[in-house]
Amino acid sequence: MKVSEIMTKATVTDAAQDTLAEAAARMWNAQTGSLLVMEGEHLLGIVTERDVLRAIAHGMDPNQVPLKDLMRTDVITVGPQTTLKEAAKLMATKWIRHLPVVEGSRVVGILSQRDLTGVLAEALHEPEALHQLVEASDLIRERRLKRIEAGDLD
Repeated sequence: MKVSEIMTKATVTDAAQDTLAEAAARMWNAQTGSLLVMEGEHLLGIVTERDVLRAIAHGMDPNQVPLKDLMRTDVITVGPQTTLKEAAKLMATKWIRHLPVVEGSRVVGILSQRDLTGVLAEALHEPEALHQLVEASDLIRERRLKRIEAGDLD
């Protein structure tokens, strides 16, 4: 199964100067856990619900902090033809929950762990798909255990 088969439309903003509060509201309204920060067609960065929570936990004022000061600019992406197994492995090894889907230089969607969970639920009746998802799940668990053993919990 390919990423393009389950990816969702990405929630985006063209305003890197938007505040965290504005980003949180946009994510809430779109019922998504991430926001892609764009400049025209160019992907500048990503902000996730965890980034917003981390900023607030560190005492930042969400009404004052612009996205450009918090967004992650080292965005890892996948193509629409990437397999779900490859995408899940990438998420597990890089400790990320959202993968922008890029075709050429254009963002065409986003894949989240929630999307993968939905496929898992549907795959309970499809043995081959279930097998692939179990393999990906085992890999994620193995990576998490190694990370815990290494003391890298953030």
